[in-house]
Formats: sequence, structure tokens, C-alpha cells
Amino acid sequence: MTRYVIVGNGIAGVTAAQAIARADGGADLHIYGSEPTPYYRRPQLPAYIAGEVAEKDLLYRPLAWYEQRGIHVHLDSPVAELDPAAHQVRLADGSAVPYDRLLLATGGWAWTPPVEGVARRGFFTLRTLKDARAIRALAPKVRKALVIGGGLLGLEGARALRMLGLEVTVLEFADHLMPRQLDREGAAVLEGILREMGVRVLTGVVTEAVLGDGTVAGVRLKDGRELPAGLILCSAGMRPDTALARQAGLTVGRGVVVDERMATGSEDVYAAGDVAEAGGIVYGIIPAAIEQARVAAANMVHPGSAVYTGTLATTTLKVVGAELTSLGECVAEDEGLLQLRYADPAAGRYRKLALRGGRVVGAILLNDRERVLPARRLIERGTDVSAHIDWLLDTDFDLGALVATTGGGGDGETR
Repeated sequence: MTRYVIVGNGIAGVTAAQAIARADGGADLHIYGSEPTPYYRRPQLPAYIAGEVAEKDLLYRPLAWYEQRGIHVHLDSPVAELDPAAHQVRLADGSAVPYDRLLLATGGWAWTPPVEGVARRGFFTLRTLKDARAIRALAPKVRKALVIGGGLLGLEGARALRMLGLEVTVLEFADHLMPRQLDREGAAVLEGILREMGVRVLTGVVTEAVLGDGTVAGVRLKDGRELPAGLILCSAGMRPDTALARQAGLTVGRGVVVDERMATGSEDVYAAGDVAEAGGIVYGIIPAAIEQARVAAANMVHPGSAVYTGTLATTTLKVVGAELTSLGECVAEDEGLLQLRYADPAAGRYRKLALRGGRVVGAILLNDRERVLPARRLIERGTDVSAHIDWLLDTDFDLGALVATTGGGGDGETR
């Protein structure tokens, strides 16, 4: 009987556990998580804060579901040490746990910029259910909130706080919102939608200090302005949680470095999800975590049986009045890139296709849901659309029909 140990109770860990349980019916399978709650849907935490999702509905599965599949879940059991030579981990309580195959699925942690005053009460990051509970408890007691960071999670957090009736201001260091997923033209359309929601946006600003005496009272910006707030949500990015890997002497770059099998350089140790660096990339998105976890699980059961080839970068934002999807190389600016744009700010619509060599390599689609799947297919298939460039973004051009007629690739000619 093979003993599998998974460190991390997030989407990668649970996906891998489920795949291992299916592939090896006699597995001795254990998940160790640092939180007291089974895996829950982190992307829904802003909706939970807004009161749109009940806490019980955040849970992926009840504990009985794991038990039925022979998955032993150890809650509130952080792993403090990994010893690859001895094939064991040591928990925070000092107990040793042996393994035959191990998966690091420790995810990431919310990075906080090094500014004065972040330890004051009322300053939050949003990574765990505990964070969300604390934010939800404080929000009704204050009138103004600041969100540091205009990325995906920051805007979803801003929307949640606005739904609770707070006056919300988003502070973004870059010169436009969502700089990793949006260009300036698209960001301008999105900012207009947020203004209509009552969310104020300040771009190109640097937070210098958190103000207050014990409890937050606002922030001071580098330009000297002071903005009052009783709640501050910091959403300045995620960093892979590589502490355990570093302690064990594994190769770590931005994340835990893995090969195409999701194997680390240490025998019988694999990594997947937000902690992993695959092909030089830390993806930090759910589709990649799921795909990597499945590849890792397959190789843990049958070494060498599966290969990870990468995941199409995908970001989706849904707030009131805005549904945004960014795909692939959507904000690249190299000389060989042809960028096609269409904007209708009054309707809150924006679309962009990025082409290289006549093939779509990236897309930004704001309130343009019907084009999301066709755009994804064109990118994945590497379809040559050169013959259609002049009307690809026309409102009445059927992108889905183009995908259907070009099949798995080819020259892009309809037939």
C-alpha cells in the first residue's frame, strides 16, 4: 500500500487527492491543511463578504465526501518541516508523518507592501475564510473603505464592500486598473463602470503609510494626500508559499521549480498549484492548479505517465455591470504583435484581439461573453485568421462560426 501525503488543502491538493483515490483504490491517502476548515471556494470570499453566499455554501464537499473516498483530511495541522531524505514531514505539534510520495500544494500568501502601520486593527488582506469573517464583521461598523490594489481580487473586494453600503476608493500603483489583464483603453471602460457603481478609483498612486492610533484611520499617499477610512483591504498580489520547500533544500525560483511531470528535484516529491513554477511560470490561476494537480497525481501513482504542457492564461472578473475575460498574451506590446481594438464606453463594452503571425495569441473581452469561447478556441488551436483580420471585431461578425468552419487549425478560410 502506497502512502501519499498532500501538504495543502486548497484546490490543487484536493484535486490531486481525488485523482489519486480514483487511480489507486488501495491508497493510504492523507491531506494536511493548516486551516480548521475543509477546502472552500476562495474566489467566492468577496461574495461571502457581500452577504450573497452563505458560509456553508463556500465548502466544496462535507468531510463525509472525503471519508467515502478513503481520503484522510487532517485539519488545523500545519506542516513545519519536510525531510526528503527520510521521506517524512514533521507537523507543528512535533509529530512525524512518513510518506512514499508527497505533493506540495501549499498555495500562496497575500503580500503586503512594506509601509508603516499595516499592523493596525482594520487593515486586512483577503486570502482565507478567517480574513473574510473579520472583514464582514467590521464592515457594518464603518463608513469608508480603501482598497490597496486595483487587480482582480482588489476590484472584487471593492465591489463587495460597496454592496454593503460603504464608500469605497481603490488605490492602484500602475497608471490603470488590472495592468496584468487589461490595456489602458480597456481599463478606461472598466473604470467608467466602477464609477457608475459608486467606486472611486485613483491610479498612479503610492501608499506611504497607514494612519491611526491602534485602529486604522486612513492612509497617507506619497504625494502627501491623506484619505480617511475605517477599513483597509490590501490586495497587492500573491506570493508562492515556498517556506517548506526552501527549508527542505528544494530548488526554488519564484515558486518551487518542477519539471513537466510536476516533479521537484527531490525523489518522490511533487508540487502543483500556486506554489509551483512550471516552465518558468507561476500561473496563480485555478485552471492551472487543476491541470497541474491531475498531472502530479497521475505521476505519483504511475511515475512518468503524464506530462504538463502549460495552461492558457485566463482571468475572469464579474462585478455589477462588468464581466471581463482576459486570455493569453492580452497585454503584450512587442513589435510583432498586431492589436485590434473596439470600444463602446457608453455600453461598457471593449474587445481586443492580439495577433502574431496571423494567429490570435491574446484577447480582452469586456461585457462580450459570446466571444469568449470562440476566442479561447482560436488561441488554443493556433488558427490562422489572416483572411478575416479586417472584420474580426465587427459587431455582426460571427467569431463562433469562424471557429466552427476552421476546425482544428488551418488557413482560416471559411468553407
